[in-house]
Amino acid sequence: MSRYENQAKRKMLSGGLAICMGLRQARTVDIAPIAAACGFDAIYVDMEHSPVSMESVSAICTAAVGYGITPLVRIPGHGSEDLSRVLDGGAYGAIVPHVETAEQAAELVRAAKYPPIGHRSVMGSGPSLGYRKMPLAEVNDRVNEETLLIVMLETPQGIANADQIAATPGVDMLLIGSNDLCTEMGIPGQLHHPDLRAAYQATAQACKNHGKILGIGGIRSDIELQTELLALGARFIIAGSDVTYLMEAASKDAQKLSSLGTKQ
Repeated sequence: MSRYENQAKRKMLSGGLAICMGLRQARTVDIAPIAAACGFDAIYVDMEHSPVSMESVSAICTAAVGYGITPLVRIPGHGSEDLSRVLDGGAYGAIVPHVETAEQAAELVRAAKYPPIGHRSVMGSGPSLGYRKMPLAEVNDRVNEETLLIVMLETPQGIANADQIAATPGVDMLLIGSNDLCTEMGIPGQLHHPDLRAAYQATAQACKNHGKILGIGGIRSDIELQTELLALGARFIIAGSDVTYLMEAASKDAQKLSSLGTKQ
């Protein structure tokens, strides 16, 4: 398998589970091989909830491609300029927050995919293809094939329209943002609430109806819920972030060392 293939996408389409690490504070390219060495299939740079620059995003994505880990970027909104720039900068996919209608999804497809699927402006071979020289038609087809367009459902309206969104040609994955959705539903943090379960089930059915990938975020520490969602068909799970992993490991070490000091 070539390093210039979206290996996480291939894993999911073959029935496997891709696990993804979120990045909010990491700014250097070594985070890509670190995540790969830990066993993650993908990373995503969170531009929605951090001040990370486009230049840093591109550097991290380019490094990830070289280490065989799939780089994704969550853009801050629905701006077509953000979407095309992160893809031109080396991302193998874009995660778009707060998608609520099929019309919004169709607009995103137009910005994310080259003709005949969409109307993304043509750049030619870039970081995602290792700048290899190839005919433009081949570049466009390869990039369309490798690019993941991931739309996030984070509101009751998005869940209500899940089947129509999943039916949109060019959308690859429906990703439920569990914590935003719970908050919008008025049940913040209640990951076992029946209303959230119903939202998971409705979205899973929409994905099955239209051959799309089901993704889940915000349930990292809940093994019971993860197991249930895998049985529903989830093939993409966002695990922890650089911040949560650092704080958990650092807190444990600090507590252990502090306890040694109290024994003297």
